[in-house]
Amino acid sequence: MPACLVGSTCSPRERAAAGLPCRRRLAFREKVNKSRPRCERQLPVDISKIISDAAYQAYERNLVQHVKSRPVPEHVAIIMDGNRRFAESIGLGPPAGHEKGRDKLEEVLEWCLEAGVRILTVYAFSTENFSRDTDEVRHIMRLFTENFRRAGDDKRVHKNQIRISVLGRRDMLPKEVAESIEYCEAKTKDYDKYRLNLAIAYGGREEILEAIRGLMRDARDGKIAPENIDEKFFSRRLWTGDMPDPDLILRTSGEERISNFLLWQLAYSELYFVDVYWPGFRKVDFLRAIRSYQMRQRRRGK
Repeated sequence: MPACLVGSTCSPRERAAAGLPCRRRLAFREKVNKSRPRCERQLPVDISKIISDAAYQAYERNLVQHVKSRPVPEHVAIIMDGNRRFAESIGLGPPAGHEKGRDKLEEVLEWCLEAGVRILTVYAFSTENFSRDTDEVRHIMRLFTENFRRAGDDKRVHKNQIRISVLGRRDMLPKEVAESIEYCEAKTKDYDKYRLNLAIAYGGREEILEAIRGLMRDARDGKIAPENIDEKFFSRRLWTGDMPDPDLILRTSGEERISNFLLWQLAYSELYFVDVYWPGFRKVDFLRAIRSYQMRQRRRGK
């Protein structure tokens, strides 16, 4: 490579031969550019971003209006998948991914309130998740302990009258987590305007087995007769027994499976899968899921 392309020792004639401007011309151009206001120099990039942001916001507003003009699902259930992969994609560790996932849940709850979704159930931690790395599980349990306490005192929760409940095997949880859950549930137990359910130490098969065990004990003790057990009776014995089945089940991360979540309850639920990790889940993704639900014809086997 000629020296004049990498250094400053070449003469003006050599620079001209190489097709490069002379030093005086370069210095003049640099001086003129620096004399311009910074906003003027960055104008093309800024205009592009402004236009892009404005278009996105307009699209989001239109989606909100469209969704709110039609019946919305009463009960939405979400498999919050992809925290660790999201963190890895931006060079962070699993703990940071779970923290960003927690923040996303708060956002989604706000979106549900805005859209009029009355019940939100999320898959937060399965019974199988206990087999993960010990430090990761310990960090997740610490987040549960801190955030259930905080939710119990959150003014937004009380203003919107949100009842918070936990579904799952509480006997598998550390004592401090169970106590934090009890604190939050006690503070919100009288609310019925909205509901937020978190499936923690949860497994759909275990939920069904637990209901069967309870029925067998009651039948043994003469409290119920086998012929009195039907679908509605059995549904009331599940951890979700005091609420309707989900209308819409949504899963993030691009995976298309249920992963042992609400196996009995999803019999007639609409399913929606979105190819984005949970912390990266956007409001437009949420609204598109609701819109997709609204465009479907729910026959319930008829």
